[in-house]
Amino acid sequence: MMTTKKIFYSIAVACFVFIGCNKEIKKEKISLAISGMTCEIGCAKIIQSKLSKKEGVIDAKVVFTDSIATIEFDANTTSTKDLIAYVDGIAGGDLYKASENTTLIASKKPHICSNTCKEKCELNTNKKGCCSGETVNGKMICTDDCKMACCAKETE
Repeated sequence: MMTTKKIFYSIAVACFVFIGCNKEIKKEKISLAISGMTCEIGCAKIIQSKLSKKEGVIDAKVVFTDSIATIEFDANTTSTKDLIAYVDGIAGGDLYKASENTTLIASKKPHICSNTCKEKCELNTNKKGCCSGETVNGKMICTDDCKMACCAKETE
């Protein structure tokens, strides 16, 4: 026969598991400029590998020739500031310097990409790049060359 104490603990554990497993992922994407990389195999691949293993990082790609890291992450777990500090700390903190890539953001006008447009972009592979998946101030942006009517070209 179960005691009241065992029932209470069972309910408490069930609530803890339910609350802990029900956390929604808040995906964000950031582009970082990284200085100090000297080669693709040693530097870029190491940074990409370490970023990919960092808690909260969903996807990370480092392009050596552009000195840019594109990182998709869970904003509930980590932040842009944390990611910059993390990259800065790789290799003892003396080699790499990361900063938010404002040039990339500035080159794309922050047109608001509606949810309808996003769905159409995802369904139509020819137009997939229209909604870039990148965000500016938390809003998804359309690429400058998007010709779809659903990308309203409304600026913030």
